[in-house]
Amino acid sequence: MGFKESQDSRPADIYLINTCTVTHKADRDSRHFILKAHQQNPKAKIIVTGCLVEKDVISLSKIKGIDFIVSKRFFPEGISNFCAHTRAFLKIQDGCDNFCSYCKVPLVRGSSRSRPLEAIIKEAGQLVKNGFKEIVLTGICLGAYGGDLNPKINLVDAIEALKQIDGLLRIRLSSIEAGDVSDELVNKMANSQKLCAHLHIPIQSGDDKILRQMHRSYTRADYINLVKTIKNKIPQIAITTDVLVGFPGESEENFQNTVKLIEEIMPLRVHIFPYSPRKGTVANSFQNQTSYGIIKKRILRLKDVAKNCAFLFQKKFLNKKMNVLIEGKVKENPDFWQGYTDNYIKVRLKSSRNLKNQFIHLRLEPFHLGGE
Repeated sequence: MGFKESQDSRPADIYLINTCTVTHKADRDSRHFILKAHQQNPKAKIIVTGCLVEKDVISLSKIKGIDFIVSKRFFPEGISNFCAHTRAFLKIQDGCDNFCSYCKVPLVRGSSRSRPLEAIIKEAGQLVKNGFKEIVLTGICLGAYGGDLNPKINLVDAIEALKQIDGLLRIRLSSIEAGDVSDELVNKMANSQKLCAHLHIPIQSGDDKILRQMHRSYTRADYINLVKTIKNKIPQIAITTDVLVGFPGESEENFQNTVKLIEEIMPLRVHIFPYSPRKGTVANSFQNQTSYGIIKKRILRLKDVAKNCAFLFQKKFLNKKMNVLIEGKVKENPDFWQGYTDNYIKVRLKSSRNLKNQFIHLRLEPFHLGGE
């Protein structure tokens, strides 16, 4: 329609702000960006959408500067480009039926729904034509894909269809629940040259009592056995995960069970979040809320454990040759390029050539292990 993206954070004529409400911080950040946009250009049109809109439209409407609030979200007609990215993100599913006790997502995103396979293939094909060699499949509950379609299909069916696209060299999964990691999916990953050996499987807690209170559908032993099974079939696979620290009633013993689980599965990365009370969720009414001071200390301790796990995992691949998709230059050191192996190890390479969006076969050497 003739619009162009504003570059380098310069004032724009139109701001489209896609909000998040998963934590208190997300709420705060969303409001911050709205106010910042209005300060940058008081005459600009400001359009606000996203999850915060779904439950807080009244309070948002009182914020000065907002011109339009869009509360309905649908699957897009198709995204053809991602500015400054070499990986494309393809949304194939939305909504969630799990209703974990701490999570607001089902309240604002609704029930699970899948995008038709034809639309997915069409968008992926356009992205590949525009130069993208890796596509990340995304969704709120990715493993639920296809269950609501007629006829029913599943995530593996979508992966198999996408594999047929010439020029698409990597397919990566964004996040998948433990109960959705099927034998079919693991076997597909073990025997595929295109499907990346990387699974992000949220754990949230390594303690059975806390998992029950969270309304998670697995036990500590279930999760450990799943990871062991996956690693037996795919030795090089990287497991990344999410952990929620400070759930109401979380004792030191409960937290230590989480630490021990992380040490046992040895993930490449752990995304650590403080528990945040969310209005409308079951856990919001729980007693024994954990103090922020304790949560902060536990997060720091868990970060140290996660850093060591990352070091040990990456160390296994030293002196091995792997393919790396170069994404761009290192901001703090432009002499270096950086990219990722298919199992999500970050690699840096010094070169005077333009290597962006190229696959380079490299022997891995120590650079900056422990999270890098």
